Amino acid sequence: MATGSAKKMRDADATRARILAAAKKEFAKRGLGGARVDEIADRAKANKRMIYHYFGNKEDLFRIVVEEAYVDIRTAEQTLELEHLPAREALEKLVRFTWDYYLKNPEFITLVNSENLHKARHLKKSEKIEQLFRRFVDMVGDLLDRGVEEGVFRPGIDPVQLNITIAAIGYYYITNRFTGSIVFQRDLMAPEALQERLEFNIETIMRLVCVSP
Repeated sequence: MATGSAKKMRDADATRARILAAAKKEFAKRGLGGARVDEIADRAKANKRMIYHYFGNKEDLFRIVVEEAYVDIRTAEQTLELEHLPAREALEKLVRFTWDYYLKNPEFITLVNSENLHKARHLKKSEKIEQLFRRFVDMVGDLLDRGVEEGVFRPGIDPVQLNITIAAIGYYYITNRFTGSIVFQRDLMAPEALQERLEFNIETIMRLVCVSP
Protein backbone atom coordinates (compact mmCIF):
# COMPACT_ATOMS: atom_id res chain seq x y z
CA MET A 1 0.00 0.00 0.00
CA ALA A 2 1.32 3.40 -0.90
CA THR A 3 2.40 5.61 1.95
CA GLY A 4 0.80 9.00 2.55
CA SER A 5 3.97 10.80 1.49
CA ALA A 6 4.12 8.86 -1.80
CA LYS A 7 0.51 9.79 -2.56
CA LYS A 8 1.22 13.44 -1.78
CA MET A 9 4.18 13.33 -4.16
CA ARG A 10 2.05 11.82 -6.93
CA ASP A 11 -0.64 14.44 -6.33
CA ALA A 12 1.96 17.19 -6.45
CA ASP A 13 3.43 15.84 -9.70
CA ALA A 14 -0.05 15.63 -11.23
CA THR A 15 -0.82 19.20 -10.17
CA ARG A 16 2.45 20.48 -11.61
CA ALA A 17 1.75 18.66 -14.88
CA ARG A 18 -1.75 20.16 -15.12
CA ILE A 19 -0.41 23.64 -14.44
CA LEU A 20 2.31 23.30 -17.08
CA ALA A 21 -0.17 22.01 -19.67
CA ALA A 22 -2.58 24.83 -18.91
CA ALA A 23 0.20 27.43 -18.95
CA LYS A 24 1.46 26.14 -22.28
CA LYS A 25 -1.96 26.70 -23.87
CA GLU A 26 -2.43 30.11 -22.26
CA PHE A 27 1.05 31.44 -23.14
CA ALA A 28 0.83 30.04 -26.67
CA LYS A 29 -2.51 31.77 -27.15
CA ARG A 30 -1.85 35.12 -25.48
CA GLY A 31 1.90 35.47 -25.02
CA LEU A 32 3.56 36.37 -21.74
CA GLY A 33 1.97 39.81 -21.46
CA GLY A 34 -1.58 38.72 -22.26
CA ALA A 35 -1.60 35.46 -20.31
CA ARG A 36 -3.51 35.48 -17.02
CA VAL A 37 -2.54 33.41 -14.02
CA ASP A 38 -6.22 33.17 -13.06
CA GLU A 39 -6.98 31.53 -16.41
CA ILE A 40 -4.09 29.10 -16.00
CA ALA A 41 -5.35 28.18 -12.55
CA ASP A 42 -8.88 27.59 -13.87
CA ARG A 43 -7.62 25.42 -16.73
CA ALA A 44 -5.42 23.42 -14.37
CA LYS A 45 -8.13 23.04 -11.71
CA ALA A 46 -5.65 24.50 -9.27
CA ASN A 47 -5.36 27.80 -7.45
CA LYS A 48 -2.98 30.69 -7.88
CA ARG A 49 -1.25 29.89 -4.60
CA MET A 50 -0.23 26.49 -5.94
CA ILE A 51 1.15 28.05 -9.15
CA TYR A 52 3.31 30.47 -7.18
CA HIS A 53 4.34 27.69 -4.79
CA TYR A 54 5.55 25.35 -7.57
CA PHE A 55 6.82 27.81 -10.16
CA GLY A 56 7.40 31.22 -8.60
CA ASN A 57 6.03 34.19 -10.54
CA LYS A 58 4.49 34.35 -14.01
CA GLU A 59 7.84 35.08 -15.66
CA ASP A 60 9.38 31.99 -14.07
CA LEU A 61 6.43 29.89 -15.20
CA PHE A 62 6.80 31.21 -18.75
CA ARG A 63 10.52 30.36 -18.73
CA ILE A 64 9.81 26.80 -17.62
CA VAL A 65 7.09 26.38 -20.27
CA VAL A 66 9.41 27.58 -23.05
CA GLU A 67 12.24 25.45 -21.69
CA GLU A 68 10.01 22.36 -21.59
CA ALA A 69 8.86 23.04 -25.16
CA TYR A 70 12.47 22.74 -26.31
CA VAL A 71 13.01 19.69 -24.11
CA ASP A 72 10.00 18.00 -25.73
CA ILE A 73 11.19 18.43 -29.33
CA ARG A 74 14.80 17.53 -28.55
CA THR A 75 13.66 14.45 -26.60
CA ALA A 76 11.42 13.37 -29.48
CA GLU A 77 14.36 13.73 -31.90
CA GLN A 78 16.42 11.34 -29.79
CA THR A 79 13.78 8.63 -30.29
CA LEU A 80 14.38 8.70 -34.05
CA GLU A 81 17.55 6.64 -33.53
CA LEU A 82 19.15 8.21 -36.59
CA GLU A 83 22.49 6.62 -35.77
CA HIS A 84 21.13 3.24 -36.87
CA LEU A 85 20.16 4.41 -40.37
CA PRO A 86 22.19 5.10 -43.53
CA ALA A 87 23.06 8.80 -43.56
CA ARG A 88 20.76 9.86 -46.42
CA GLU A 89 17.82 7.99 -44.94
CA ALA A 90 18.55 9.46 -41.51
CA LEU A 91 18.69 13.02 -42.86
CA GLU A 92 15.39 12.61 -44.69
CA LYS A 93 13.83 11.21 -41.52
CA LEU A 94 15.01 14.26 -39.57
CA VAL A 95 13.53 16.67 -42.14
CA ARG A 96 10.22 14.79 -42.11
CA PHE A 97 10.16 14.71 -38.33
CA THR A 98 10.78 18.46 -38.02
CA TRP A 99 7.98 19.29 -40.44
CA ASP A 100 5.52 16.89 -38.81
CA TYR A 101 6.41 18.13 -35.33
CA TYR A 102 5.67 21.73 -36.26
CA LEU A 103 2.32 20.74 -37.74
CA LYS A 104 1.31 18.61 -34.75
CA ASN A 105 2.63 21.02 -32.08
CA PRO A 106 1.63 24.54 -33.13
CA GLU A 107 2.17 25.78 -29.57
CA PHE A 108 5.89 25.19 -29.98
CA ILE A 109 6.14 27.76 -32.75
CA THR A 110 4.02 30.38 -30.99
CA LEU A 111 6.01 29.96 -27.77
CA VAL A 112 9.30 30.36 -29.63
CA ASN A 113 7.94 33.45 -31.39
CA SER A 114 6.88 34.88 -28.05
CA GLU A 115 10.27 34.30 -26.46
CA ASN A 116 11.99 35.95 -29.41
CA LEU A 117 9.86 39.04 -28.82
CA HIS A 118 11.45 39.11 -25.37
CA LYS A 119 14.94 38.69 -26.88
CA ALA A 120 15.31 35.27 -25.21
CA ARG A 121 15.73 36.82 -21.78
CA HIS A 122 14.05 33.83 -20.15
CA LEU A 123 16.09 31.17 -21.96
CA LYS A 124 19.26 33.00 -20.91
CA LYS A 125 18.41 31.92 -17.36
CA SER A 126 17.88 28.27 -18.32
CA GLU A 127 20.34 25.68 -17.07
CA LYS A 128 19.04 23.00 -19.45
CA ILE A 129 19.17 24.63 -22.87
CA GLU A 130 22.92 24.68 -23.47
CA GLN A 131 23.35 20.99 -22.64
CA LEU A 132 20.21 20.08 -24.57
CA PHE A 133 21.34 21.78 -27.77
CA ARG A 134 24.91 20.60 -27.48
CA ARG A 135 23.61 17.03 -27.55
CA PHE A 136 21.42 17.80 -30.55
CA VAL A 137 24.19 19.54 -32.51
CA ASP A 138 26.48 16.59 -31.76
CA MET A 139 23.80 14.22 -33.12
CA VAL A 140 23.52 16.18 -36.38
CA GLY A 141 27.30 16.52 -36.58
CA ASP A 142 27.73 12.76 -36.23
CA LEU A 143 25.13 12.25 -38.95
CA LEU A 144 27.03 14.57 -41.30
CA ASP A 145 30.34 12.86 -40.55
CA ARG A 146 28.80 9.48 -41.24
CA GLY A 147 27.44 10.74 -44.53
CA VAL A 148 30.88 11.96 -45.56
CA GLU A 149 32.36 8.58 -44.67
CA GLU A 150 29.65 6.87 -46.73
CA GLY A 151 30.51 9.14 -49.66
CA VAL A 152 27.01 10.67 -49.88
CA PHE A 153 27.42 14.03 -48.07
CA ARG A 154 29.67 16.96 -48.90
CA PRO A 155 32.37 17.62 -46.28
CA GLY A 156 32.57 20.81 -44.24
CA ILE A 157 28.86 21.40 -43.55
CA ASP A 158 28.21 23.14 -40.24
CA PRO A 159 25.63 21.16 -38.22
CA VAL A 160 24.30 24.35 -36.62
CA GLN A 161 23.71 25.98 -40.01
CA LEU A 162 22.06 22.82 -41.29
CA ASN A 163 19.72 22.66 -38.32
CA ILE A 164 18.78 26.31 -38.74
CA THR A 165 17.98 25.70 -42.40
CA ILE A 166 15.89 22.57 -41.73
CA ALA A 167 13.95 24.47 -39.08
CA ALA A 168 13.56 27.61 -41.17
CA ILE A 169 12.08 26.05 -44.31
CA GLY A 170 9.28 24.56 -42.25
CA TYR A 171 8.97 27.29 -39.61
CA TYR A 172 8.53 30.18 -42.04
CA TYR A 173 5.92 28.34 -44.10
CA ILE A 174 3.77 27.62 -41.06
CA THR A 175 4.12 30.98 -39.31
CA ASN A 176 3.19 32.77 -42.55
CA ARG A 177 0.45 30.36 -43.65
CA PHE A 178 -2.35 32.93 -43.36
CA THR A 179 -0.68 35.81 -45.18
CA GLY A 180 0.96 33.38 -47.60
CA SER A 181 -2.38 31.90 -48.58
CA ILE A 182 -3.58 35.38 -49.54
CA VAL A 183 -0.39 36.55 -51.24
CA PHE A 184 0.15 33.39 -53.26
CA GLN A 185 -3.55 32.71 -53.87
CA ARG A 186 -3.47 29.11 -52.68
CA ASP A 187 -4.47 27.28 -49.51
CA LEU A 188 -1.07 26.58 -47.96
CA MET A 189 -2.61 24.26 -45.37
CA ALA A 190 -4.51 22.03 -47.78
CA PRO A 191 -3.33 18.40 -47.48
CA GLU A 192 -1.90 18.37 -51.00
CA ALA A 193 -0.09 21.67 -50.35
CA LEU A 194 1.44 20.33 -47.14
CA GLN A 195 2.65 17.19 -48.89
CA GLU A 196 4.09 19.25 -51.75
CA ARG A 197 5.90 21.45 -49.26
CA LEU A 198 7.35 18.46 -47.40
CA GLU A 199 8.70 17.02 -50.65
CA PHE A 200 10.17 20.41 -51.53
CA ASN A 201 11.82 20.65 -48.08
CA ILE A 202 13.39 17.22 -48.45
CA GLU A 203 14.67 17.95 -51.95
CA THR A 204 16.08 21.31 -50.82
CA ILE A 205 18.04 19.80 -47.93
CA MET A 206 19.27 16.88 -50.00
CA ARG A 207 20.54 19.19 -52.74
CA LEU A 208 22.29 21.27 -50.09
CA VAL A 209 23.97 18.37 -48.32
CA CYS A 210 24.37 15.47 -50.70
CA VAL A 211 27.17 14.93 -53.20
CA SER A 212 24.55 13.79 -55.70
CA PRO A 213 20.93 14.63 -54.76
